[in-house]
Amino acid sequence: MKDEPMDKEDILKKLSEIHKLDYDYADGRILGSMCTQAHPFAKEVYCKFLDTNLGDPGLFKGTKYLEDEVVRSIGNLLSLDEAYGNIVTGGTEANIMAVRAARNHARKYKGIVDGEIIIPSSAHFSFKKAADMLNLKIVEVDLDENYKMDVESVKESVSDKTVAIVAIEISKIAHENNIYFHVDAAFGGFSIPFLRDAGYDLPVFDFSLEGVCSITVDPHKMGLAPIPAGGIIFRKKEYLQVMAVDSPYLTVKTQSTIVGTRIGAASAATYAIINYFGKKGYSQLAQELMDNTYYLKDGLQEIGYEIVCEPELNLLAFNHPNIKPRDFAEKLGKLGWNVSVAKCPIEAIRVVLMNHIKKRHIKELLEDLKEIY
Repeated sequence: MKDEPMDKEDILKKLSEIHKLDYDYADGRILGSMCTQAHPFAKEVYCKFLDTNLGDPGLFKGTKYLEDEVVRSIGNLLSLDEAYGNIVTGGTEANIMAVRAARNHARKYKGIVDGEIIIPSSAHFSFKKAADMLNLKIVEVDLDENYKMDVESVKESVSDKTVAIVAIEISKIAHENNIYFHVDAAFGGFSIPFLRDAGYDLPVFDFSLEGVCSITVDPHKMGLAPIPAGGIIFRKKEYLQVMAVDSPYLTVKTQSTIVGTRIGAASAATYAIINYFGKKGYSQLAQELMDNTYYLKDGLQEIGYEIVCEPELNLLAFNHPNIKPRDFAEKLGKLGWNVSVAKCPIEAIRVVLMNHIKKRHIKELLEDLKEIY
């Protein structure tokens, strides 16, 4: 910190120069991110609610109402009439909350003190953070030939120490064994319901499955809300209650979220954008992104690249027949394309066809890929 205050224009000029070091979503070169540009309307609303704090909701009753409405709307989208939960920083915090709810619930009602969580080998790394923070053992199960959680492997992994199962299609096993079942739909939660309605053959993953206890859905991904706007939706209020700690000096006497001070801007912006788009708008967006995904897939196959598996959402994994994925990613990076390398089901280049990637960007990418090939 300098002794003397800087001129506002000098600060803005310096910030502008520093900002140039960042990739810009609008350039269409960020290919590996599950986040994208927030919609301008959502940004506008976000700024209006910057000074709100949902950690002390009695002071911000209007903003708390907006959070409750967002939770209700997302719950309704996921086949839940009465939803409980919060808008949090992202999928990681939402997943940690779900695992904490499962651990505390199993501790209170089953007496499990040294619990285990069953996750697929493809699970998000946030569950390793959750297990580390909550002193739980991870039991990792295999994927089947379709790169999905192997049912028999899950059955064999269930024990009297299992506090939670994390997956999409294993709810029946969890329900039959009275085990907390969490679905991580941080990415797909804002696209699968709309694609299913449009006729896409995608699995049911929501609360219509009786075993599902909670679902992570991130509005700041496919929902086009500004970062940070993650979502955690619970079937029952008791899952929040088992996490509650006393907060005597606030306007509410208990608090269940991990973060205390929580900006209300994310809830307000999410409320604005989901009402602005509606189901019709999100359905159109999801289908456009799937069209782009198939366009890229067809172009890659025409050149000769290997597609790892048929895309179900706007995600595509592929490989060069002769270049290792990490070396290939480095080549693309030198050409200005920022891709990620997925490790599961196999190591491969992963492209996420988000809203900022337009058809013209895909054409440019295919031209470069043709040159490399």
